[in-house]
Amino acid sequence: MFFRQLATKESTLSYFFGCGTKGKSMAVDVVAGDEQWFIDEAKKANVTINYVIDTHVHADHYSGGRKLAQMVGAPYCLHESDKGLVKFDFEPLSDGQSLNLGNVNVEVLHTPGHTPDSVCLLVTDMRRGELPWFVITGDTLFVGSIGRPDLLGREREMAAQLYDSIHTKLLHLSNEIEIFPGHQAGSVCGAGLSGKPSSTIGFEKRWNSALSMCKEDFIDYLAKDIPPRPAEMDQMVAANIAA
Repeated sequence: MFFRQLATKESTLSYFFGCGTKGKSMAVDVVAGDEQWFIDEAKKANVTINYVIDTHVHADHYSGGRKLAQMVGAPYCLHESDKGLVKFDFEPLSDGQSLNLGNVNVEVLHTPGHTPDSVCLLVTDMRRGELPWFVITGDTLFVGSIGRPDLLGREREMAAQLYDSIHTKLLHLSNEIEIFPGHQAGSVCGAGLSGKPSSTIGFEKRWNSALSMCKEDFIDYLAKDIPPRPAEMDQMVAANIAA
């Protein structure tokens, strides 16, 4: 298995990984302008890009996911709940769905809360073993922080969903599983993000204080500690869902 993390605009972290043996790969949370980097990395690894996924419709940057998918002839994927929102065709993802990348398996976890369509991607390298290795958490769980719940203007409702998503989909995973988030320090998609670009489930359980709160305290905490809205948010969302 190969794995690449790309630190890009707006403190965003993008991902490119897959199976070099079988020549299959996946690009996740591509930022507009970075499309050629993924194509170049695929050539270096001698792999085909089989899936391009956005973990949600982004509000803080312009997505390059759909453009990359068109450039390489791969399906562009979003969670199925986006069918009534976006103005173009995409390959819908569902909770629990498995995506095959040769010796690498990717399980889709629907984790609404930051946005209704948010997903995390649980990755297993079958040559290493049958247990998952890491999870790409998008804007659901950051290193030292939690995704903001207010982008729809329903922060308490979405914070409650985020609590349920984290506790039912992520915190039951083994402590050793690595997490790779969608942003690091400097992003407005959460408060108090660490500059460290990865962590583990166990480390976050120990040091991310929001994860040990009861649900009501978690909701209060997220609802009162909200960063300013992303600059040009409305324009970015409009562009990311436009035909």
